Amino acid sequence: MRYDKTTYKINPIDRIQGGTDMGMTMTQKILAAHAGLDKVEAGQLIEADLDLVLGNDITSPVAIKEMEKMNTEGVFDKDKIALVPDHFVPNKDIKSAEHCKCVREFARKNEITNYFEVGQMGIEHALLPEKGLTVAGDVIIGADSHTCTYGALGAFSTGVGSTDMAAGMATGKAWFKVPSAIKFNLVGKPDKWVSGKDVILHIIGMIGVDGALYKSMEFTGEGIANLTMDDRFTIANMAIEAGGKNGIFPVDDLAIAYMKEHSTREYKVYEADADAVYDEEYTIDLSTLRPTVAFPHLPENTKTIDEIKEDIRIDQVVIGSCTNGRLDDLRIAAKVLEGRHVAEGMRCIVIPATQAIYLQAMEEGLLKIFIEAGAIVSTPTCGPCLGGYMGILAKGERCVSTTNRNFVGRMGHVESEIYLASPAVAAASAVTGKISCPCQLPE
Repeated sequence: MRYDKTTYKINPIDRIQGGTDMGMTMTQKILAAHAGLDKVEAGQLIEADLDLVLGNDITSPVAIKEMEKMNTEGVFDKDKIALVPDHFVPNKDIKSAEHCKCVREFARKNEITNYFEVGQMGIEHALLPEKGLTVAGDVIIGADSHTCTYGALGAFSTGVGSTDMAAGMATGKAWFKVPSAIKFNLVGKPDKWVSGKDVILHIIGMIGVDGALYKSMEFTGEGIANLTMDDRFTIANMAIEAGGKNGIFPVDDLAIAYMKEHSTREYKVYEADADAVYDEEYTIDLSTLRPTVAFPHLPENTKTIDEIKEDIRIDQVVIGSCTNGRLDDLRIAAKVLEGRHVAEGMRCIVIPATQAIYLQAMEEGLLKIFIEAGAIVSTPTCGPCLGGYMGILAKGERCVSTTNRNFVGRMGHVESEIYLASPAVAAASAVTGKISCPCQLPE
């Protein structure tokens, strides 16, 4: 691990000394309530009630086939299941069409309220909060690892396998091992061009891709007030890239305002006890962070823009995904691209995360900026992030992407390279044809 002036670490708490009388973390309180228990502690196995079960066009067919093996009639609650075809839609080939057909027919058969067809859908982890399906205090599972996104609203949300999704759809319950926690105390205010993506890349670079293995990453501190909801969604989204079970934020006025705007559901605010037990505690001064890039082939291989001394030429930029396809992300990218043009030979792909974001971006003139700058704008899809379509890399090609993973072969050929970055860095890199920060562009 490496530490610098931006971060300092408090020694791990002695869990043995704490005993069973110690308080609970935010995550533990939510799990205890949904398990019908007054108290839970790290390592305990519990069965908890679910508020929402999520699946997409890749994971849902597997879950549906597993449900067929169960001795059950239908689903536990048609209003508490969300099916979002977003990975290979509009269908890219026969196989993806068959997957989507399977999900569509299951949704019709079981009268699933929250099935989102092409034209209504979006990238699942942007769509569900937008539709008001996730609120503070919920327990949410999804057959997609980035289900941890909803922790930005003060919910416990985590990714599971398709078999667990099947059991959740059938029973409305899931088994959990209660996670221990790491506390990240955020202070200060980020500088211009520093966003939630830079915060989480800094953290992953600091603790490593297994630094929070099966632990709750709990974010606190006065610095949270300086992060937008889109910043928080991004940070929670990538908790899994540090191995985390979930990421979670306190419910402040901004989060409440977001939920009131998007949801009619009742929410419940949980707060960690003052004597809650944490395995580790870190304090991060947001004012000292710099735009950060994760080099191939792990999100922990981070460098700040100031540490990149060589010219790293690139072939493609992707701005979108469940991590960075929200409206703030598009606004930032447009601010960088306005009045500029992508470099000769560059491919710049912009993917609004939902139809509502697409429409708002159109009304604000952002799409016009992207197209005039030489970028293309796609319908909402996860396509390029997982090497599906809409931006596959050839041998030897490099991409700066606002997505969340950059392991070998993630976006195409095994000899291609992915550099993870914020929308600001991605847009600036599209202009220069090499990894760049907007601060390096001429006015």
